[in-house]
Amino acid sequence: MPYEPSVIEQHWQGVWDAAGVFTARRDAAKPKYYVLEMFPYPSGRIHMGHVRNYTMGDVVARYKAAAGFSVLHPMGWDAFGMPAENAAMERGGHPKDWTYSNIADMRGQMKPLGLSIDWSREFATCDVEYYGQQQAMFIDMMEKGLVYRKNAVVNWDPVDMTVLANEQVIDGKGWRSGAVVERRELTQWFFRISEYSGELLAALDGLTDWPEKVRLMQANWIGKSRGLQFAFSTAGAPEGFDRLEVYTTRPDTLLGASFAAISPDHPLARHLERHDEGVAAFVAECRKIGTSEEALEKAEKRGLDTGVRVRHPFDTAVELPVYIANFVLMEYGTGAIFGCPAHDQRDFDFATKYGLAIPPVFVGVDAEEAPLAEAFVPLKSEPVRYIRGFAGAEVQTGAEAVDLAIAFCEERGVGRGVTNYRLRDWGVSRQRYWGCPIPVVHCEACGVVPEAKANLPVELPYDVTFDIPGNPLDRHPTWRDCTCPKCGAAARRETDTMDTFVDSSWYYARFTSPHAATPTDLAEAEYWMNVDQYIGGVEHAILHLLYSRFFARAMQKTGHLPAKAIEPFNALFTQGMVTHETYATRGADGREVWQMPEDVVKTDAGAALRDGTPVTVGPIIKMSKSKKNVVDPMSIIATYGADTARWFVMSDSPPERDVEWTASGAEATAKFLGRVWTLSERVAAMPDAAGTGDDDLLRAMHRATQDVTRGIEGFAFNKAIAKLYEFTNTLSKSSAGKVAMAQAMRTLAQLMQPMVPHLAEGVWAMQGGAGLVTQAPWPVADPAMLVQDSVTLPIQINGKRRAEITVPADMPASEVEKLVLAEDAVVKFLAGQPVKKLIVVPGRIVNVVI
Repeated sequence: MPYEPSVIEQHWQGVWDAAGVFTARRDAAKPKYYVLEMFPYPSGRIHMGHVRNYTMGDVVARYKAAAGFSVLHPMGWDAFGMPAENAAMERGGHPKDWTYSNIADMRGQMKPLGLSIDWSREFATCDVEYYGQQQAMFIDMMEKGLVYRKNAVVNWDPVDMTVLANEQVIDGKGWRSGAVVERRELTQWFFRISEYSGELLAALDGLTDWPEKVRLMQANWIGKSRGLQFAFSTAGAPEGFDRLEVYTTRPDTLLGASFAAISPDHPLARHLERHDEGVAAFVAECRKIGTSEEALEKAEKRGLDTGVRVRHPFDTAVELPVYIANFVLMEYGTGAIFGCPAHDQRDFDFATKYGLAIPPVFVGVDAEEAPLAEAFVPLKSEPVRYIRGFAGAEVQTGAEAVDLAIAFCEERGVGRGVTNYRLRDWGVSRQRYWGCPIPVVHCEACGVVPEAKANLPVELPYDVTFDIPGNPLDRHPTWRDCTCPKCGAAARRETDTMDTFVDSSWYYARFTSPHAATPTDLAEAEYWMNVDQYIGGVEHAILHLLYSRFFARAMQKTGHLPAKAIEPFNALFTQGMVTHETYATRGADGREVWQMPEDVVKTDAGAALRDGTPVTVGPIIKMSKSKKNVVDPMSIIATYGADTARWFVMSDSPPERDVEWTASGAEATAKFLGRVWTLSERVAAMPDAAGTGDDDLLRAMHRATQDVTRGIEGFAFNKAIAKLYEFTNTLSKSSAGKVAMAQAMRTLAQLMQPMVPHLAEGVWAMQGGAGLVTQAPWPVADPAMLVQDSVTLPIQINGKRRAEITVPADMPASEVEKLVLAEDAVVKFLAGQPVKKLIVVPGRIVNVVI
């Protein structure tokens, strides 16, 4: 029968489903393996990045199942968030309907890929059953002191009318609305993640199977620093502000201080704001900038002299002006700094702008003492020479100088050494509808009270409208009204919903028991946790992974995870992107008009649309809808089959690097898979006569088994596929008999099964394999068959390959030299010329120099 992927793939998927092949089962007699890809947002369409990501996980899952593991490979949907609300506002309809419709569409697109997913464990984070358990866990975390409520300065999107995380503020604007973000003070709910700063940082050293770059990114985000905390005494300050607490990581530059600065949200600034219209106006301007460090760094540095002065701790006759500055964060340290403009570029720019002194403290070892044209900022690891230093050696590294400065200050009672972290507590309140409701009520008599667990889930009302900006829960006629679970009096629900990062911070644990009546079933979690292999994009390296690590600790404290799951992901792999050329025509206004790849025809004369309009071929970049350089996986599956898509995204480059999708590459892959099918048909039709190359073929089969196994285990899928190409070529040229050929074809099917499972099933069945190849044990290479009796050595003469020779693998080099010099092709090429040098590299090559 011809190789027809559409028929073959649909058939075998039906067989797998009917047999429940991929249902995860807890089996005490087997080792377990939990492989998980970061679950997708249900946008409505899968893309080639999805195909690559989930095929990687599928290769691992299928291999581990064949190797005798009980495998958990689940799928779900990260389904809450603003896109659904935006869609409701733009197109009408309801976020719930839009989301579940998209989930159905994407599930329908993913299933034809033949992924070995246990779909019985599927859930979406917007399922009431899921977020109800999340609410129960929130209440447990409140009881353990891991949740609290306070006033905080937040990023406020005035169009979407919701709080934004710092990472959602791009160039001072909301990531979705594009509106200029404001700073606003709101009462917010927080998780106490900062209490785990030291633990989260220290534990990174144990995550040896994580990419080093990810561990470094997390370490930098947590941001451990050792510094000095001290207080300036003030002059001219309002009553109650006789001291100004400051934290600095460079106390060795304290003698170069020329000003102090406070955050617009500092208590002193707040006090002055209430009594001075000029201060109030300046602070209002400052609050138009987002609260992220990136936003503050890019903003023009501005300040307002408060009239307050502080006395230098080492010379109280020296007074420094105190500014309210737009670049000082209240959330880090004490919300107040001293400025050393000679050795901090930000401070230098500020001092230059406001005409402040710039006294140097140190210069480079080889530098001459001179006025500075810009800040000199040596690394802490670099040696420096002090002009105005503390006690100790004149030349030392910055880190040594910091320690000396802290000791100097502590001895004189000026301050104390303090370890700080950049990591702030996680604000989870969001003023939007489509999210998990925070399960608390507000009672006039009892205050803020957690909802009774018996009343969970607190379900989102369906009857909401989006015709007015803001949170529909605030204006719902009845949903807010409830009864206080403590005293029974009338009360009001919390209308904020949770940050969607909460939803994705524990889903890996829910997959171990997705239908449990509690957040987890500890027996199931004890068996399945941890995630053995986690796969996803490096863009989630910081927040998602950090929050998940925090949640694992919180879930242990609340009794929902076993002790061994303190780090939820044993190994992490961050895959590269799928890229494609871009194509553009010129519009009437001269601007680029992006074109879809399927609309472009490429010839030797260039590229053009089907109507002949010239097309400019642009750079190879990540597939994106905005540039239209996307390839629809469903189109590829319809044209070539899912196995072609799976094989191609695994074969072309190492999985951690980007892979370029090309039409020619897809066509070549389809032809190769068709050739494997044809070869299998030829072997099945062979007579039972013996062959002459049985041993050679079986040795090649065992070498292929060893190499493919190593490739999969080492996440070098492209190398494994290269070995499968090589073994297929060996098979097609072999002179072995039918028994050996059929055995080799069955092994080829087993080795190809993780990458192209449908084709592998067809080949396995064609060669008389028992049962399903998907359930067949992984082949094991026989060490005795890996020992080579002979080896073929290429012969290079003056650097160019001229011949080859096959010799016993253990033949001495001296004997090989004799055979080389007697080889007809070598004798003919030498034509009597003397050999200057002959080098035999055992098992590799022979070099002849004349």
